[in-house]
Amino acid sequence: MTTSTRGTARVPAVLVLEDGRTFRGRAYGAVGETFGEAVFSTGMTGYQETLTDPSYDRQIVVATAPQIGNTGWNDEDDESARIWVSGYVVRDPARVPSNWRAKRSLDDELERQGVVGISGIDTRALTRHLRERGSMRAGIFSGEALAPEADLLARVQAQPQMKGASLYEEVATKEAYVVPALGEKRFTVAAIDLGIKGMTPHRMAERGIEVHVLPATATADDVYAVDPDGVFFSNGPGDPATADGPVALMTAVLERRTPLFGICFGNQILGRALGFGTYKLKYGHRGINQPVQDRTTGKVEVTAHNHGFAVDAPLDKVSETKFGRAEVSHVCLNDNVVEGLQLLDQPAFSVQYHPEAAAGPHDAAYLFDRFVSLMEGQRA
Repeated sequence: MTTSTRGTARVPAVLVLEDGRTFRGRAYGAVGETFGEAVFSTGMTGYQETLTDPSYDRQIVVATAPQIGNTGWNDEDDESARIWVSGYVVRDPARVPSNWRAKRSLDDELERQGVVGISGIDTRALTRHLRERGSMRAGIFSGEALAPEADLLARVQAQPQMKGASLYEEVATKEAYVVPALGEKRFTVAAIDLGIKGMTPHRMAERGIEVHVLPATATADDVYAVDPDGVFFSNGPGDPATADGPVALMTAVLERRTPLFGICFGNQILGRALGFGTYKLKYGHRGINQPVQDRTTGKVEVTAHNHGFAVDAPLDKVSETKFGRAEVSHVCLNDNVVEGLQLLDQPAFSVQYHPEAAAGPHDAAYLFDRFVSLMEGQRA
């Protein structure tokens, strides 16, 4: 529930965590109440791409960078048609945006889309709390939504957990659409939208790929009706343990040995299709500065992440699966979390992070070229 109010910087607000800790500040964006899983993102820039990333559905995002909003909001950098975060937490909002592309301020856009936020709190203390205790349910309350803390805490604790949440269908497209190749068309790819970001099909289009973006409910018949040279599974929100439909579809694709590439949620789907489990991370990886090693080359990449779940696969051996041998291809150097999988006996691989890098570094852009190489090899 939200209500728009001008001059929200003077309206008191409170963030309530499910363990009872509270942070008092001022309203930022819309005034009202909102609930979600409190998580933190370490990106120092790219807040517009973060806020419009469907993978953040039902999450209250805490910006660890101290000042947010300096570049305002433009009409070019959205990764989807709307803001998906359920709430936004910042320390020091920029008083005046300054960028040649800015059309309005960040807080004006949050207010326009009804996104409840809070500013003026100690985000360092909040981030440390979430690192020590783990991501947890939270609520932001301002204006008429304010009430005694005990009542607000009870409302937060009544919210559903992220573990067990099936969210990918609510953020995915309902109708198929096509992103045409830029320049000469070389390949056709069927992309399963589990929460896809707009830059992802664009990166493929730059490489001469015509991308058919299909709903999360697509069947194998839908996929092969477009005569694809390859199949892509996108990022997305929620618990991968609930994604039985996408797992079944990926299994069908693997059985036909079609070149396959998955990112983020798609990596977890590949893990499940190969027989590995998934689990919830304590506080996840979110930001644009995560170090990952490509174990096939030894190269260390700085990468963009947004995930709270991971694949449970052995790091120290090649695993036998019903689709042949599989191995962990990428690993996070901070905590040894599985960041990529690849099959050794057929053309399929995935990574847990975001090689489209919107926003973020471009170290992982080669993964789209690796996908092209798989399709070239299959065609040959």
